[in-house]
Amino acid sequence: MSRTVRILLKIFLWLVIIAIITYAVMLGVLIWKVHHVPQSEDFDAIIILGSQVLPDGTPNIQLKWRLDKALEILQTRMVPVVVCGAQGDDEPLPEAEAMRNYLMNAGINNALILTDPDSFNTRENLQNAARLLESLEGYNVQKVLIVTSDYHLPRALALAEDEGFTATGVPSPTLGGWNTIRNYGRETIAWMKYLAEKTLGIEIHNSNFDIHEITRTGNE
Repeated sequence: MSRTVRILLKIFLWLVIIAIITYAVMLGVLIWKVHHVPQSEDFDAIIILGSQVLPDGTPNIQLKWRLDKALEILQTRMVPVVVCGAQGDDEPLPEAEAMRNYLMNAGINNALILTDPDSFNTRENLQNAARLLESLEGYNVQKVLIVTSDYHLPRALALAEDEGFTATGVPSPTLGGWNTIRNYGRETIAWMKYLAEKTLGIEIHNSNFDIHEITRTGNE
């Protein structure tokens, strides 16, 4: 093995080690953030972030838990609700529509539900939610409460701050076992992507590691 090859191999190994250490640190930061989410305070509206819709048009269990958590809150204080999520190529309808149907079946007035059926990832969720709330007549929305799965909430709050929201959040449960490992693993990479975008001032369009990225339908 030549000296040049040995040097290149050492560089490669060091880069791998640095990448592993960086990932482990970011995973630790994410876990810490999940357990130190700011307590929910006064709020003027609720934003519920989407997840998978089943073939029969109903929310999957994780999305159902998000909606149920929001319903618990709405029982104590009725405020406008934004439901977010477009239609993936494996979904029979937009996530936001399935979420609206679920809330209406639970007794929430349709007039209080703002629907965003066009957003394909977390950033778009919050950008569209901001536009909907700004156009809402009769309400002065200053503070929002974000409801999403626990592992996703810290980044959702960071993105909400980037969009100009004063936001707090409430986590919903997450499926255990392998699902927890997968969700935290992908969310860690999504955090690294988010920090890279914010530091460099660019948008990295490949969002495959955003656990909430929806596969766009063929006609999009």
